[in-house]
Amino acid sequence: MWQTIARIILKNRVAILVAIGLITIVMGFMATRVKIRYDFAALLPATDSTLINYKSFKERFGEDGDVLVIGLEQPELFTESKYRAWYELGKEIDQLDGIEEVLSAARCYHLVRNDSLKRFDFKMLSEGLPASQAELDSIKQQINDLKFYDNLLWDDETGIAVMAITMNAKVLDSKKRVGLTNLIIKTGKKYEERLGANLRYSGMPYIRSLLAKIVESEMFLFILYAILVTAIIMFIFFRSFKVVMVAMAVVAVGSLWSIGFIGIMGFRLSILTGLVPPLIIVIGVANCIFLLNKYHTEFRSHGNKIKGLQRVVRKVGKATLLTNATTAAGFATFTVVESSVMREFGVVAAISIMCIFVLSLLLVPIIFSFLKEPKARHVKHLERKQSQVFISKIVEIVLSYRTRVYWFFGTCVVVGIYGITLITSDGKIVGDFPEGHHVLQDLDFFEKHFGGVIPFEIEIDALKPDKALSAGTLKRIEKLQDAVAQYPEFSRAVSMVEVVKSLKQAYYNGMPSKYKLPSGAERGFILSYAENNKSNGGGNEVLRSFIDSANQVTRVSFQMKDAGSGETERLLGEIRPILDSIFNPEQYNTLITGTSVVYLRGTEYLVKNLFVSLGIAVVLIAMLMAYMFQSWRMVAVSLIPNIVPLIFTGALMGFLGITIKPSTILVFSIAFGISVDDTIHFLAKYRQELEANNWKIKRSVILALHEVGISMAYTSIVLFFGFSIFNLSTFGGTKALGMLVSITLLVAMFSNLILLPSLLLTLERSLTDKYFKAAGLEPTDIEEQESELSAQDQTA
Repeated sequence: MWQTIARIILKNRVAILVAIGLITIVMGFMATRVKIRYDFAALLPATDSTLINYKSFKERFGEDGDVLVIGLEQPELFTESKYRAWYELGKEIDQLDGIEEVLSAARCYHLVRNDSLKRFDFKMLSEGLPASQAELDSIKQQINDLKFYDNLLWDDETGIAVMAITMNAKVLDSKKRVGLTNLIIKTGKKYEERLGANLRYSGMPYIRSLLAKIVESEMFLFILYAILVTAIIMFIFFRSFKVVMVAMAVVAVGSLWSIGFIGIMGFRLSILTGLVPPLIIVIGVANCIFLLNKYHTEFRSHGNKIKGLQRVVRKVGKATLLTNATTAAGFATFTVVESSVMREFGVVAAISIMCIFVLSLLLVPIIFSFLKEPKARHVKHLERKQSQVFISKIVEIVLSYRTRVYWFFGTCVVVGIYGITLITSDGKIVGDFPEGHHVLQDLDFFEKHFGGVIPFEIEIDALKPDKALSAGTLKRIEKLQDAVAQYPEFSRAVSMVEVVKSLKQAYYNGMPSKYKLPSGAERGFILSYAENNKSNGGGNEVLRSFIDSANQVTRVSFQMKDAGSGETERLLGEIRPILDSIFNPEQYNTLITGTSVVYLRGTEYLVKNLFVSLGIAVVLIAMLMAYMFQSWRMVAVSLIPNIVPLIFTGALMGFLGITIKPSTILVFSIAFGISVDDTIHFLAKYRQELEANNWKIKRSVILALHEVGISMAYTSIVLFFGFSIFNLSTFGGTKALGMLVSITLLVAMFSNLILLPSLLLTLERSLTDKYFKAAGLEPTDIEEQESELSAQDQTA
């Protein structure tokens, strides 16, 4: 079959190049239509109850993470110059397209009792700038008297002010979010000198926009780094610009196709899918190395270019197909995870890997068929002294020190298993930002002074209309807020309790002492004023953000620290019993939701299911290898050298304190799928040598090491440095991914070069049984047919 494929490729060179060119143009167009996403909710499957409840909450009350906050530490804010700057900053931001509302100490509302209409008017505290310092002092006093704003917009003790900017929901879900966030920051910088302090930024829109911006910039940066690093390494190996340029052309087309697939499938660019293009470059270069090494080996052997290219396809094609298939299988297992982010990553990566295999198999032989024959200096790398010394040392270890090899790897496994027990699972929303990053510094500022910015919501369904506003329900809500206030991880609550207290304060013309729940006698006339407020659009909208139209379902909103999934789980475990003790489950339905809860459940779901996907990857790859070797004994032996590096990586995570989270759990499936490639290449060559050398195992092992050992070392080095580029990422998770995968693949190289041959020599005849012999590769030498094909192609 592979002989026929080789003939078709070389006979239809021009048509194939034209077809690839046309497809590349289409893929390039589709790549321009790719949009960016970063949605924490997408970590969960659509059928998950946590996600369903969260979406229902947002439909009822609106987006919980739509507020970007600006912090200012300025005790002299209520001086005319500073206040003017703060006022003008809010006004300028409010005029930006996509901004719904801006609230600050210079732009805040209060309720005014309107006896003529028997309602409360919702008015700005100050319609413009104060005319004097005395008027400004009066505004400050009014803000301090309005207890609703305590520790929300202004803290008189610390001199810290907050500006809360509500973004339009449509903008939040579009590319405009990044541009709007940048405009807000740019606008803020203009006022920093006048305000006399640096501004702090945080909130979910800010964090998500920054993540989306980094995802987009890092993808192109990683593509550039991947091409640069792999090109340099290939030149060091082959000492040929021609070889490097061909390989770079292949991987450039492959990476463009991978971005095109994202657009064709209607996916969005995420932290994970953004890793696919540079991954394709690294994997594609590894394919090219095996194909080019075989081409140079064949050409050195007989000096016939076309014959050499035919043999490249026929001898290396099947092994390369299987190596890419196993790698694709490792990524494809992510599709079993019912998470759109993971599924998109798995689909795009698996398809792109198989495409880079096809591109490598087509373009390398076709392009080199047009180029001149390799000169002596181009194949000199096959005889490089350092390479031969390296392989000879490997052979010596395998032949003379197998017992020590087993003791060494056995010790690594035992120590590794202990290290794995030290791994912890934890995930923070901003946990992937490096220590000292301005996002973490600003978040720490808000957590220290205001309790945090991550939404934590409690929804209370009173099961009857109007019951949510009953005195009993409001007192229960107040009791719940007091209980949660004991936890330093949470901010001050905002709920209908605060709204009703504000109504009473407004009814008594702003008296601070009246900021409390109304008594039974007061409830009737105060709430009757609120009922007449339905025609007053602004005030009614505020009410409806806390309670539904039937006055049956209400919310209690907190902001919490980014405490991590472990700590958040603990808090949920403690708050749920408190909630049930206050709100009898037979009389109320309660729900804990919000971005913090969705992210926690999403992280838990991914970690759990990615372990399942790793297990599926092992089984799937084992089945592919069983197809290749038709011997389950050989499959078992071939898996051992690839399980050891995974144990080593797990130990490394445990000893270095790298936590299990979605970004780091990916390491195992990715590394396993790639490291098996070396095993397949070695065993494919080993089987060919067995047939050619009358089943002499020792000789076959040595010859296989000498022929494919160099290619295994080359590709492992390329993969090591290729994945190491992810260490340049801003994200801690991506850095950990790059470091762990690169180290795993390096360990896998030595495991496949040393442990695998050692096992083959130790087990010898028990592995080369009749099933293995019956597997039957295509004959290794069909000289007459090749000569005929070569002659025909050269005259074509």
